[in-house]
Amino acid sequence: MVQLLLALAASLGLPGAISGTRPALARGKQRSGNTLTIFLCGDVMLGRGIDQVLPFPSDPKLHEVYADSALGYVRLAEEAHGPIPRPVGFEDLWGAALDAWRRVAPDLSLVNLETTVTRSEAYEPKGINYRMSPENAGSLLTAGIDCCGLANNHVLDWGRPGLIETMQVLRRLGISIAGAGQNLAEAMAPAILDVSGIGRVVVFCYAMTTSGTPPGWAATSTRPGVNLLPDLSDKMVEQIAQQVRAVRREGDVVIASIHWGSNWGYAIPDEHRRFAHALIDRAGVSILHGHSSHHPIAIERYRNRLILYGCGDFLNDYEGIAGYEEFRGDLSLMYFVTVNAVTGALIGLEMTPLQIRRFRLNHATREDAEWLQHRLDLECRRFGGKITLGPDDRLILS
Repeated sequence: MVQLLLALAASLGLPGAISGTRPALARGKQRSGNTLTIFLCGDVMLGRGIDQVLPFPSDPKLHEVYADSALGYVRLAEEAHGPIPRPVGFEDLWGAALDAWRRVAPDLSLVNLETTVTRSEAYEPKGINYRMSPENAGSLLTAGIDCCGLANNHVLDWGRPGLIETMQVLRRLGISIAGAGQNLAEAMAPAILDVSGIGRVVVFCYAMTTSGTPPGWAATSTRPGVNLLPDLSDKMVEQIAQQVRAVRREGDVVIASIHWGSNWGYAIPDEHRRFAHALIDRAGVSILHGHSSHHPIAIERYRNRLILYGCGDFLNDYEGIAGYEEFRGDLSLMYFVTVNAVTGALIGLEMTPLQIRRFRLNHATREDAEWLQHRLDLECRRFGGKITLGPDDRLILS
């Protein structure tokens, strides 16, 4: 109810109405000693169809070859799994994920927000355009999101005016951002998050053209855009290492969040693995947070640091769309990473499996959890890792 009132106030144009307040989710309740638990996930796609079922939808008009209205994606989902009662409340949207957030109580939550938050009409003629209304952005507060990575292939779907409004809305909500900016210096700047009583987490975000990010979206000294990596060369590793050294303090935990690679398939390009290793070896990165793949892919523990090559979509509006069923894109994972807050060393990784159904995150069945465990274990064994099934169908990196 609180979130609905906030959204209503925002729709009426009341000053500061979009800012809202964070939910009373416990933080760090399982912390012991110098440990830090961070929630990570893949692409959070709250635009298009999902935006249409939330309390304050955008204009549904689309400019796609196969769809001229975002309501078409709502119909596809309903044809596949039944009616979606509307409006969907912000807590209902996250569904079973809220149970996991309350249980684990992570110290920080970082997501790749793969949509604009805007009412801009300056759409990019790129085939697919995601946006959600600013009034619905309070859903991110309901989830307790602390930081949104914006370096991806949808954050400029509604032009540079849409990007600028997205950044403004998130800042008004009190959510940190990284990976995009009014100019190159701002796009390259990390988000620096203080964890009370424990230290800082420094988040750098990058996009690559291999994820579908247009080259023309790169920020420049005079143009807003995203922090686009031109390549994965040794020279680029050294540039990132210099950026890290410029801001890092002793005891900081550094995350590199990268939108890279194809949407489907389990292959890990050799250059991705070399780059990830080099960022750990030479830039002092503790966690590499990869995304763009529509389904979870391999995980590697390298020198006691964590590499997530691709986290899969966390929430999207793809229900009812045929193709690639063998990859089970309807299944999502919540990644809870625990590290030593002083050294950045990996202590543990626990993953909660969910299923997207009727634009909501639901508990995965035992059968689906076993399917994910088997598939990820197969992929991780190539890098010396093992995925086991733990209590309550949670997946454990061992």
